[in-house]
This record gives sequence, C-alpha cells and structure tokens, in this order.
Amino acid sequence: MEDVTQVEEPGIQKSLDAMLDSQKRILQELRKVIVGQDEVIEQVMISLYVGGHCLITGFPGLAKTLLIRSISQTLGLGFKRIQFTPDLMPTDITGTEIIEEDPDTGRRRLEFVKGPIFANVILADEINRTPPKTQAALLEAMQEREVTARGITYKLDAPFFVLATQNPIELEGTYPLPEAQLDRFMFNIVIDYLPADQEVQVVQQTTGEVPKTIERVVSGEEILNYQELVKKIPANEEILNYAVRLTGASRPGDDSAPDFIGEWVRYGASLRASQFMVLGGKVRALLQGRLTVSGEDIRALAKPVLRHRILTNFHAESEGITTDDVIEKLLESVSAPQSGL
Repeated sequence: MEDVTQVEEPGIQKSLDAMLDSQKRILQELRKVIVGQDEVIEQVMISLYVGGHCLITGFPGLAKTLLIRSISQTLGLGFKRIQFTPDLMPTDITGTEIIEEDPDTGRRRLEFVKGPIFANVILADEINRTPPKTQAALLEAMQEREVTARGITYKLDAPFFVLATQNPIELEGTYPLPEAQLDRFMFNIVIDYLPADQEVQVVQQTTGEVPKTIERVVSGEEILNYQELVKKIPANEEILNYAVRLTGASRPGDDSAPDFIGEWVRYGASLRASQFMVLGGKVRALLQGRLTVSGEDIRALAKPVLRHRILTNFHAESEGITTDDVIEKLLESVSAPQSGL
C-alpha cells in the first residue's frame, strides 16, 4: 500500500529542524543535573509537545521532582510547585477571595487572588497524598484549562502543562486517583531505580562540585509553535486503525478482545488512548527526524498511554499479572501495520 502521509507543505521541514535543535539544547541542559532516565525524559518531552499532561509514578528519592523542575527551567516559563498534603484545600490550588478595602472611599469588595494553578508549568508533587476533593480541583482545571470563581471564568495561560508525581499506592497515606481522573493524563510514566554505574555518577555529582545552573533555551511561543507542527503531521489510515484496534482489544466484551482480556481486565482503555497514541506517535516520529508515523511509534508509547487506563481484576492480581504484562500480551496479539513505516 502506498504511503500517503508525506507532508509537502512549505516550511514544515524548517519547523522540524527548529524543533530538533530545541530538543537537542533542552537535553544538553538537562544532562547537567539528570543522569540516565533517557526514556522517561523522552516521554515527558513528547507529552509537552503534544500539549498533554503527564503522571510520573515512582518511589520517593528517584529525582522525579528534580526532573520536572529542571525541564521547566529550560523552558523559561512560569513555574509553580504544589505540594499535595492531606490538609490541602481546593482553594489552595485555584485561588481564593479576600476582602479588600479601598483606601480612598473606605468601601470593601471581594477580590480574587489567583492560586498557584495560574502558571505555565505546574508540578503537582505527590498528588495521591491529598483527598479526592482537592485532587478534583486540579484535574478539572487541567481539563477545562480555566478556573471559575463566583461565576467569573479565568483562563489559564498557554502553554499549560501539569506534571504530577505520585508514589506507588501500596505506600501508606495515599489516595488512589479515580479512573476517570487518571484518564486526563496523557502518560503514566514509571520511573525506576538507576543502574549501579549511573547511581555512582549521581552520588559523585551531588556530593562533590557545586551544582550546575540550568539555562533557559526554549520560549513558550516556540513550544506552542511545535504543538501546531504536531497537528500538521498526518497519520495514514493503517496507523489510525492500529491505534483504535489496540484500544478496542483492551476492553472486555469487545469482539476483538483476546481471551486473556476477559480473564484479567475489569475495564479497558477509553477513546483518549487512541488519540494520545497517535499524537504521541507523531511527536516521536518528528524527534527522530521523520515526517511519517510508523507502527513502531505507536507500539513504543502503548505502555505509558495504556497502563493507567486498563484496570486489572482480582484474577490478574491473584496471579501476579500487572497492567504492563497485559499490555505486552496485547501488543503480541494485535497485528501491527505493514506499511506506513
């Protein structure tokens, strides 16, 4: 089948070259303080270029916060960190109203004071340490990209990017995010312990010389331009069908679902999974200098897109089957496209 995804529009190649140059400079800055975690960094950058939000899961002490703070510094965007605690209130995130008195007239009026959500890059640290009511305040702002107070709507500045960290739910004092709210995150990225040699580098770097300063190398306007570039890159019908087939096959009761899905899965992935796999695949192709999306781009992003959208049941848990195990078997069961590479 002939590939119809070639992009002929003038200026596309120029925009791609600029994007690749920006990505190179961002990585150079991140390497001043971040050791290893190449796949994690790539996936965070993909979600940024798409305009999606990102959830990073890992045990304490794995530099999740350092990574997110460092990325925001390279972008030169407004950055706020929200430390989620059991006593955090929704107004601590969105903002609150205070009574202000006019010094000339003595009249009092309510004034809305914007909360930390009014920034370009939000670090929602340990989001599963706070109760669902407060989690919802952040997640609603993520979805609508606006905050409403006393009937007045306040738009959030673009680009708007939430990077949330969470500790594994097995740890004490955590409140698991509901599935409907998890679905608003493009990726759930798992960050793991470093290999021994890289851990040695970290220890040497953090106990010796003065920490290096990260410089701003990309502007918010450039990020918005790259997000527009992503939308201009088409994916052929086989790639779209592949993403939809992967998502559909994850749903128990679907005609295309393999037997193990009915055995191990309680709920399958939503439509957003297909959308994010295709959008992420476009960015992955661009970052590799390609203007066409391949089946491998979809496969490479299946785990971060699907792992928080597929809910396993008791049978899977009793057999020690994880969501990642289900996704691996799903990738083996659903045939990849032969063209569009």
